[in-house]
Amino acid sequence: MSQLLEWFTGPQTHKKRRKVSRTSYIALAVFAFFSIFPLYWLFVVASNSNAEISRIPPSMVPGPNFFKELKAVYAAVPLTNALVNTAAIALVVAACQVFFCTMAGFAYAKLAFPGKRASLIVIIGTMMLPAQLGIVVLYIMMADFFHWINDFKAIVIPSMIGAFGVFWMRQIIDAQVPNELLEAAKIDGGKNFRIYRSVVVPIILPSAMVLGLFSFLGTWNDFLWPSLVLNSPKRFTIQVAVNQLNGTYTVDYALKMCGAFMATLPLLVLFVFVGKRLVSGIMDGAVKG
Repeated sequence: MSQLLEWFTGPQTHKKRRKVSRTSYIALAVFAFFSIFPLYWLFVVASNSNAEISRIPPSMVPGPNFFKELKAVYAAVPLTNALVNTAAIALVVAACQVFFCTMAGFAYAKLAFPGKRASLIVIIGTMMLPAQLGIVVLYIMMADFFHWINDFKAIVIPSMIGAFGVFWMRQIIDAQVPNELLEAAKIDGGKNFRIYRSVVVPIILPSAMVLGLFSFLGTWNDFLWPSLVLNSPKRFTIQVAVNQLNGTYTVDYALKMCGAFMATLPLLVLFVFVGKRLVSGIMDGAVKG
């Protein structure tokens, strides 16, 4: 009887699966189009003249002016210097975020200390407040207390640890690191930092790398705070440098989009190399967490 039912329902089930598969591919194609098209349009605008961009309908194919606009971008702002500055700041911030957030997450997940629950609630509470609320106070601290205006330390130091990173690492460590493994390490004479370095870090390394990538991308794309504390062209980050690209009397969209394309290109190259690891790290935390 079961073979008969399978014989009758088999082709229908196969057709249904094929229909679902086609629907999934169509949905993925639509999402891919809407994800890729803004990047394509960015290059189209960057490589055409303002007249081609402004006409109705606008040109939908890349033009011949990209290298001309790129030369104008380099003449207007120190683009290479801005890229190097941004990459260096983003790497330092990402490394600090990974180190301090994983260490704090280990403490909140596996150690007992006074005020643990209350301080964790405060950390989670800060995630609900917009960062712009504290920007005036932070600027006063950087300017009057530390005299770090136009100094990279004003960007790096406040970003060395984040509430989201601490909370996320706390959840990852609590779910992925068995208590029995930590107890065995303590029996062998391991101290807290040795346990963190030799036991915890190897287990959570994929998730920690994802946190580092998120921190790197967030720092690379940050504009508001660097635009307030950096006022020298030699110290501009890439987002601040792109913001300086303006025409004489009107907005030069081709010039701005060329600068924006150059600011986006390193991220695209980075995603080509680490995209698979990024997705696997996110899925690893989602499945085990």
